[in-house]
Amino acid sequence: MGIASEVKGGVPIIGTARRTTVGDAAFANAVLAHGLVREDMHAASISHLGVVVIPVLLALSRSHRVSGMRFINAAVAGYEVGARIGAALFTTELARLFRPTGITGPIGGAAAAAVLLGLDVNRAASAIGMAANATGGLNEWPAVGGTEMFFHPGFAARNAVTAARLAELGAEASESALDGEAGLFAAFRRDGMRPVIRFFDGAPEIMAVYNKPVPACNFAQTACQLALRLSREHGVRAGEIQGIQIRVPRAAARYPGCDSTGPFSKLLQAKMSIPFGVAATLLRGTIEEANYHLPVGAEMERLLDLVTLEEDAALTAAFPVQQGAEIALELADRVVCGKLDDVVAATPAEVRERFERAATDSLGRERAEAILRFVDAMPDAVDMAPLADLLALQEDGAP
Repeated sequence: MGIASEVKGGVPIIGTARRTTVGDAAFANAVLAHGLVREDMHAASISHLGVVVIPVLLALSRSHRVSGMRFINAAVAGYEVGARIGAALFTTELARLFRPTGITGPIGGAAAAAVLLGLDVNRAASAIGMAANATGGLNEWPAVGGTEMFFHPGFAARNAVTAARLAELGAEASESALDGEAGLFAAFRRDGMRPVIRFFDGAPEIMAVYNKPVPACNFAQTACQLALRLSREHGVRAGEIQGIQIRVPRAAARYPGCDSTGPFSKLLQAKMSIPFGVAATLLRGTIEEANYHLPVGAEMERLLDLVTLEEDAALTAAFPVQQGAEIALELADRVVCGKLDDVVAATPAEVRERFERAATDSLGRERAEAILRFVDAMPDAVDMAPLADLLALQEDGAP
């Protein structure tokens, strides 16, 4: 994280001893949060909102004294705004061109920051409008494995902080930055669609967010889970497979890189590919980070050559409420078929265990347990600043 300027006594970067500015900390922590491609997911907006909203709030709460409940309320607001705007904005074809998180992230992050900073309605609207002017992120990277994907949340988080601080200082953005004649929707949706979005109408969108069980693209989740189930329930051995037919919603089949069967020279090419994820799951009989090891061997190459990926009308109709998949495995003496109506999210216990393992490896068991205690008691916290410090090394490099 050498790009983040070093500021003694500044805002911590997670897992390191470096302290920096609020904006640089938001950038660095958002990039780090996206590093394993195992973040949370909001399917309707095709967005990873947590890797933007939480780093923004962590950075600001280190420089502004806020309670745990203010932090929580701000996070919910950020998810709500980013998710509803993204769900209304993105189509399958638009998502082929622009990275949804790069568009929804700055807006959701700015909304969260506005709540945390206690901005009034007009300044909060300006924060969101400023953020709408700072959206971006192209979707060329999945096919070629470019690493700009990791930095999209970083740009979004830094821009969200900047937008909120500008509004706090009195900068005035256009009230119609989202739905005006030359606003966000007009710029990205050339069909003339101008939605009426009702925030907090019904269940908060944060309740529709799930945590990935597979360290790969959102659209590969269900197919990989189904492949593992078929392999285990039917005793399928990779060597006996003669054909692999995968059916998914149109959004999954059309998202850049998701239909790739290779060649795979870079990690992100593999993590974006539904055929790669399914073939690796069938070959290794498990779902874990090691499935995405490169270069691939001869048997993996053989399995990839057997894959066909198709859109399914019924699965498309069910999306995004459900994100299903169907797989048919052709064996020498039988065909094994299965369907999974929706992704099975990682449970809170699984997410907690993953965090505890990672935090222990980086910061030690004592610090990992202290972080979990703080998070468990967050609603009663009077000051959120200690959380950012717990997540980092001391400035001398000690845990």
